[in-house]
Amino acid sequence: MKLLEGKTAIITGASRGIGKGIAQVFAQQGANVAFTYSSSDEAARELENELAGLGVKAKAYKSNAASYEEAQKLAEDVLNEFGAIDILINNAGITKDNLLMRMSEEDFDKVIDVNLKSVFNMTKAVQRTMLKQRNGSIINMSSVVGVKGNAGQTNYAASKAGIIGFSKSVALELGSRNIRSNVIAPGFIETEMTAALDEKTVQGWRDNIPLKRGGTPEDIANACVFLASDMSAYITGQVINVDGGMLT
Repeated sequence: MKLLEGKTAIITGASRGIGKGIAQVFAQQGANVAFTYSSSDEAARELENELAGLGVKAKAYKSNAASYEEAQKLAEDVLNEFGAIDILINNAGITKDNLLMRMSEEDFDKVIDVNLKSVFNMTKAVQRTMLKQRNGSIINMSSVVGVKGNAGQTNYAASKAGIIGFSKSVALELGSRNIRSNVIAPGFIETEMTAALDEKTVQGWRDNIPLKRGGTPEDIANACVFLASDMSAYITGQVINVDGGMLT
């Protein structure tokens, strides 16, 4: 039996990396997938076709989750197209790293808008539907950096720590309606972005992880499947570190 059979998921920022991995595994587990992307129409269409080939309904939406209006329209469009919204995965995110003394106000605000405000926008947008259904699973993507901080990432760490506080509060507000809100905090995940880094640097990171490897998008996706499925029906307000033991 597929764990997400017949459920509909919205996944933000899913044309590549972790988001793409989540979309692929969700489709394999029987979920219908509505996903957003920001720029690459070609990559979005390729993924849409790939997911549909797995026998589920899939649709790509060019939408900016950092925009309140676009988030509202997206939720409305998905509900009209799919008939339900059972799962929301707030995955869209960016980095604009710098030491605090060199960080511009613009770079701070941009990261907060894309990483944190988008979570508010999308959660607010799907809330009414989930309340009517009296069912839903919201999964917000934080980071180990949001748990422990990191030099040169004050904006990113603040946004990811904010997601944790937001998610715990939503869990308290919506739990009585059977809507769950949880957080995944990925560690060092190897994606297209890390593939461009110096191999010696990447190996140094791997050596400092107890499991001695970087994570994969599938590692994150599997944790998302658990939190999205009925297997985690009594879990809400939690942060799951998927980091190979990095924070142990």
